[in-house]
Amino acid sequence: MSRTPDPKLNRRGFLAAGASVLAAPAIAQTDDVEYRGPISSAVRRNASSFRALEWQPYFDNLRNGAILVDISSRALHYWSADESTYKLYPTSVPLSEDLTRRGRTRVILKDPEPDWRPTPAMKKRNPDWPDYMPPGPDNPLGIRALHLTWTYYRIHGTHDTRKIGRRSSNGCIGLYNEHIVELYNLAKVGTQVLLI
Repeated sequence: MSRTPDPKLNRRGFLAAGASVLAAPAIAQTDDVEYRGPISSAVRRNASSFRALEWQPYFDNLRNGAILVDISSRALHYWSADESTYKLYPTSVPLSEDLTRRGRTRVILKDPEPDWRPTPAMKKRNPDWPDYMPPGPDNPLGIRALHLTWTYYRIHGTHDTRKIGRRSSNGCIGLYNEHIVELYNLAKVGTQVLLI
């Protein structure tokens, strides 16, 4: 004797299964951030920590605004001088520790159409790279750049969106092009920058 399935049970089962499927990405993201056990390098390589931070532990004041770049969480925080604006962006960070610079610096130039020249160390590692690249879609600095007091170091955009959230740069901090445009409009010459 065959039984006709109860439509309420089927609907409940369907809704419960659908809810679990929809919740899975959120649970996976939460577990990935909190879990401290072995994680494959593919997962670890593309992780960013998106936690809002207060500026006070890092800066004495917000004169000219402030940018905090957290290398380990691959996140850039921006606070405006009047505290009315706070932004949090995912970033690319340097490939290795020897390419990473930490400490205090500031924005000294806002470049609306960056051109690119590889550093001597980059040319040594990659001799086939061009000596110069004008602004445009192939330029590694994207569509905007904030020059820092440290020679060769920039916060800039990138056309290669696969780099964001990864250890992928030669020392600079990379943002999605739409994010660097927003940060470029918010930051000013003199904005303080701290890389930790």
